[in-house]
Amino acid sequence: MKLSLVISTSDAAFDALAFKGDLKKGMELAKKIGYQAVEIAVRDPSVVDWGEVARLSKDLELPICAIGTGQAFLADGLSLTHPDDKVRKKSIERVKKHAEVAELFEAFVIIGLVRGKRDGRSYREVEKIFLESMDSLLKNTQKVRFVIEPLNRYETDFINTVEEALRVIEKINSDRVGILADTFHMNIEEVNVSESLKVAGKKLYHFHVADSNRWAPGCGHFDFLSTFRTLKELGYDGYVSVECLPLPEGMERAAKIALRVLKELIVNLR
Repeated sequence: MKLSLVISTSDAAFDALAFKGDLKKGMELAKKIGYQAVEIAVRDPSVVDWGEVARLSKDLELPICAIGTGQAFLADGLSLTHPDDKVRKKSIERVKKHAEVAELFEAFVIIGLVRGKRDGRSYREVEKIFLESMDSLLKNTQKVRFVIEPLNRYETDFINTVEEALRVIEKINSDRVGILADTFHMNIEEVNVSESLKVAGKKLYHFHVADSNRWAPGCGHFDFLSTFRTLKELGYDGYVSVECLPLPEGMERAAKIALRVLKELIVNLR
């Protein structure tokens, strides 16, 4: 398992990001602290100089493991299941831009909040629209892989659990689509976190961590030890990305605490 830190462009609308604002500063700090990669949350990829980001990634020897899309929903109201066809088409085009960037870095594209909400519609209706949107994204991209992130009920009413994500992924039927599991959301929605991870199995492509209170790991009551034991049993060798609130004591402090706690966990599993 490799440790990554979630950073963001300056127009972030989401509080649970370790570093907001200057990507250069975020990447340099992540490297200085000791992270092995970064995950970048970005509202609109067209306003970022990705050539400069690529150069910095190479100079720092700091890979970019995933591209987050949630800010397109939070800031611009875009979603892959929006009731308005025009907005939905615009949303697909935006995520395609995320995918183009992700392909440059061989990174995942995260499908979290950007999938949208049911907004009074039936689950079946929204699922059908989502499948159509994902089909469009897969047909219009080449190699990039997408990860669907189950989110807690307070953020969306569409795909809250690993099992629900798996059902959708089975219908998509592509090796390019897997699951992003997040300890914060799982703590709310899953009956048993370890068992849910086992159900995900080889479809677990990416992993987010924050404690039960969304602070840095080690600052709440989430059982990281049993969770990491399960990841080891599954043979998970992907990235573990810290996506927490800048607590306690600010962004840098939270990132340092998270790294220390996670490294100790990994060492103790050997």
